[in-house]
Order: sequence, then C-alpha cells, then structure tokens
Amino acid sequence: MANTKNVSKAVVNRLPRYYRTLRELADQGIGRISSKELALQMDLTASQIRQDLSCFGGFGQQGYGYSVDKLIVELERILGVAGSQRAILLGVGNLGRALLRNFDFSYCGVRPIAAFDTAQTVVGSDFRGIHVHALQELEEYCERERPDIAVLCVPADKAMDMAQRLVKNGIRGIWNFSNVSMKEDVLGVPVQDVHFSDSLMTLCYRMKDTDPFDEINEIE
Repeated sequence: MANTKNVSKAVVNRLPRYYRTLRELADQGIGRISSKELALQMDLTASQIRQDLSCFGGFGQQGYGYSVDKLIVELERILGVAGSQRAILLGVGNLGRALLRNFDFSYCGVRPIAAFDTAQTVVGSDFRGIHVHALQELEEYCERERPDIAVLCVPADKAMDMAQRLVKNGIRGIWNFSNVSMKEDVLGVPVQDVHFSDSLMTLCYRMKDTDPFDEINEIE
C-alpha cells in the first residue's frame, strides 16, 4: 500500500468521480476497462488516471487494463466507505428532511442512525425510519451509540458551537451544510463544507460567455 499522506487535494477530489464512473460501468455489465477508455468516460487523460491511481498502489495490468469490480473495491477501501460509518443529523428543517428522505447515504458507505432538533413539531417524528430526538438528548445518545459522522444542517450562527459540541462528544467528521466555513485545525476533525451557492455561481460564470443569442446576432 502506497503512503497516502502526501496525496494532493486535487487527486483526492477526483476519487469520488472515479468511484461513481466505475459503479456506472459495473451496472452496464462492463468487467474491465483500459486507462484510455476510462479517460474518455471522465474527460481526463490516460496518463492522469494512471498517475492518480499510482498514488495508492498498482491496480492495472499491462495489456489488460483495470478490473472494474476490483477497482471499485479498492476505491471503497481508499475512500473509507467499505465499512458502514454511522451518522447523526443535526437540524431537521427543510434541508435536513430532504436529506433524510431522498439522499442515498448507503451509496457512500454511511448509515444515518438518528436526527436531532429543538422544534417540538419534529421531535418524536420519523423520516425513513430515522427517529428525531430532542437536542438535549445529544450527549447521552453519543455516549451510548458512538456515531462517527455529523451532518450539520443548523443555522449559520449556531453552527460552530454545535460543531464543537459534537467533537467533544466523539464525532470524528462533519458534513457541513450550515453555509459557514469551518476550520479543521480549530475543530480537530475533518470537515467537508457544502456551499450550494458556490456550485450555482460557477455555473453562472461558465454561462456568461455562452449566450446563444449572441451567436444568432452574429449570424444575422
């Protein structure tokens, strides 16, 4: 196994794309694929794919390519989704409910086990079998169940205090939807910030120079 401590962030960010693409290929019944063919699927170069995967060991065979199923298993191990990470969700508002009802956590090797909120309108409810507890029960629950991940859907002004409270109670990673960035060196655990606005603004940037009416005007 290669030393992965110095793997670049860019390579790590591509790993879920590799995993998703390979899962799609497996669903299509494709058993093996070359780096060139995989590159075409992902709009990368074959050299880039070989370099990325070599950071974690040698998975391909000369003249054969990659076994799709075996590479999926290796990526699950590398990404840490081979086991079942247990997650709790904080904040059962519109976004929290949408995640509980619609997001396939199991695809990522994560299993939601509980949710927490302060609103009496949702405390005691169940969403796809996930029970909503009162927030005051958090410490006792964490001590008893030892969840791994917290999905943070609380308001921005409550987010940092809640994150620190979660870390004190043994949470080892935070998936943060609070729309405020968190510093891992302050919390001491990995944090993945999710900003929907970043993605939408990136789309707007890419669209601004591709106005179809400009092309029509040029033709006329």
